[in-house]
Amino acid sequence: MRRELRATAAVLALVAGGTCFAQLLDADVDWKEQEAPPPPALKTQRLIALEMPGSLLNFGVDPDSIAVGNDGVVRYVVVARSSSGAMNVMYEGVRCSTGEWKVYARHNADTGWKQVQDAEWKPMSGNAQARHSLAIARTGACVGRGVNRSASQVARDLRASGDQRLVN
Repeated sequence: MRRELRATAAVLALVAGGTCFAQLLDADVDWKEQEAPPPPALKTQRLIALEMPGSLLNFGVDPDSIAVGNDGVVRYVVVARSSSGAMNVMYEGVRCSTGEWKVYARHNADTGWKQVQDAEWKPMSGNAQARHSLAIARTGACVGRGVNRSASQVARDLRASGDQRLVN
């Protein structure tokens, strides 16, 4: 009986420890990212506002740009606007299973979309540049470490978590 209890306790310890450790590893070592579609046409009307306490910028996601890929990547266009009206626009993706984010392209008012050369997946957690991406992942794109079920559900969840105002 004691031996069984010790074995059970050992298994539970491994499971509990494994849960923490598993978040450091990619569960799918054979994962391949599909080629990202080109950035959609820029639309800044009807953006879904992101609640970003302490930020000097207003962030919004274009709901029509949200796409859930077969590769488990949620891609979207996010707009960051300052109080003076200056905008930064990025075409990004989040990978829920690994907690990573990637910028595929940036938009310039004069030249349009410009692909980011050698774009790499970077961790969202602890990365100030990815604070808005982490908010998107936590409030709409991801359900735990899994991808939300559809682009329309991502948009609904983002709306439900925000302050319901539109960023224009």
